[in-house]
Amino acid sequence: MSNWSELQYDLLVLIGTHINLIEDYLNYAAVCKSWRCAATKDNFNSDLPRIPWLMLAEEEDNKDDGNSCRKFFSLYNGMILKKRIPKASGKRCMESMGWLITVGQDESASLLHPFSGVQIELPHPNTTEDYERHRIGEPWNFFHKAVLSASPSHTSDYVLMVIEGNMKFVSFWRPGDLRWTRINYRNYYHIHRDIIYCTGKFYAVDCNGVVLVYDVTNSSPTQILAELPEHHGGDQCYILESMGSLFVVVRYGVKFRPIKGGSDRIPLTPMFDDEETYGTTSFGVFEVDLAAEKLNETKELGDRALFLGANTSLSVQASQFPGVKPNHIYYTDDYWESYLHYVEGGGLDMGVFNLANGSFEPHYNGVSLSRFCPPIWVTPTLY
Repeated sequence: MSNWSELQYDLLVLIGTHINLIEDYLNYAAVCKSWRCAATKDNFNSDLPRIPWLMLAEEEDNKDDGNSCRKFFSLYNGMILKKRIPKASGKRCMESMGWLITVGQDESASLLHPFSGVQIELPHPNTTEDYERHRIGEPWNFFHKAVLSASPSHTSDYVLMVIEGNMKFVSFWRPGDLRWTRINYRNYYHIHRDIIYCTGKFYAVDCNGVVLVYDVTNSSPTQILAELPEHHGGDQCYILESMGSLFVVVRYGVKFRPIKGGSDRIPLTPMFDDEETYGTTSFGVFEVDLAAEKLNETKELGDRALFLGANTSLSVQASQFPGVKPNHIYYTDDYWESYLHYVEGGGLDMGVFNLANGSFEPHYNGVSLSRFCPPIWVTPTLY
């Protein structure tokens, strides 16, 4: 019987180049030492599109024993991968292009690649404009959302844009900068909800459903493109690009509302004695018509599936990935203003929404709760 550990290196590389799923590649690397030596990022077909994994909340048992493990759940095959990420322990995490943007309770911030362990320090939030005036009570939530213009794995010429502070401004940082640079628009405060990078520019949506474009290379970087009709600002908004089109997604129900009945309460322990609850009730999807400067609601996304939460909002082509349903929205619990009112934190308000008929189902059947970092979507990359 052949000894698999004695296969020639060239043959091992050939095997590796035919593996498309990162979870399979990680298993391939774990066979033995010789296979692990061949399992480099250069020998992996890393240019294929990926679907996000669900990074579960940090388990309490792992915080103090040096393990600091996180579990990643794959929609494709239901597999759970366990990975030590000590640099993310006790920190809030956001995600963009496979990188985590971490913020600690002391407000220290960094870019962290969860699988290679590479870390890039970021300027402290106190380098943002008028920091003392705009800081918030929970320092790990000073940054609300973060998005990269390019992956630090591939280039040092990238921009990191964040939504920050109690007024949810936008600021950016380039490698080498010692502080954050805020973008202001005609002295008007846009309370931003989400931001993405697309075709050389950053696009944002604010709490009123106003769509804006930011070009950090331009001396007058801001333009208003369109606005949601009859939007009252009480719900979460997302913006994303899909197959060349821009979409704004409104998530209804994330903000506190009166309890209508016992079944309406999320089964968490409230920190305050009130009769309110939160939890997603539906979604609205609007395509941005740049020519007409308006947004048109749609119930049909075709082969698209959307992934929303503390990650950079994204769309994937569902037919390329078994286990992913077209015309569905996969979402996580990211509205910390609501979930911090509960002892257990957030993590219950997540699932899959069928845009055609308005039904819900779970994407992960377990329970994963945290006050700092509930489950988030992470697009897997080797580095």
